[in-house]
Amino acid sequence: MLSQKAKYGLRALVELARADGGQVSAGELSLRAGAPRKFLEAILLELSRNQIVLSRRGKFGGYVLARPAAAITFAEVIRVIDGPLALAPCVSPRLGFRKCADCPDLQTCTLREALRRARDATADVLEAYTLADAAVSGMPAAAAL
Repeated sequence: MLSQKAKYGLRALVELARADGGQVSAGELSLRAGAPRKFLEAILLELSRNQIVLSRRGKFGGYVLARPAAAITFAEVIRVIDGPLALAPCVSPRLGFRKCADCPDLQTCTLREALRRARDATADVLEAYTLADAAVSGMPAAAAL
């Protein structure tokens, strides 16, 4: 399940995409994304550390996307905030891969194939959907997720 933290982060990023390269303050992003300001600032810091946003400090500071909105996928953002897309660690193709604690054998696991397919389908959709796609949806970001 998508965390509230990821929802707020995605909403804020969609608003930055709509700003079309313009800088937006944390306070304004908080209002547009419907997110508590302090919580959103922590999320933006995490996104900044992962080169998704750039922050500018000071009285006239704010945030901008680090790359074009069309180059930032929902999957990338969710992985930064929530971690792997996979429902179980045994089907994660990235750093989170490991055998489940209660699984006696990866080769004979009866759940793994279905979970792998679910992960692949989810990844296919989220890797193809960008901030630019969401920015043109016409719906306010706070209402979209």
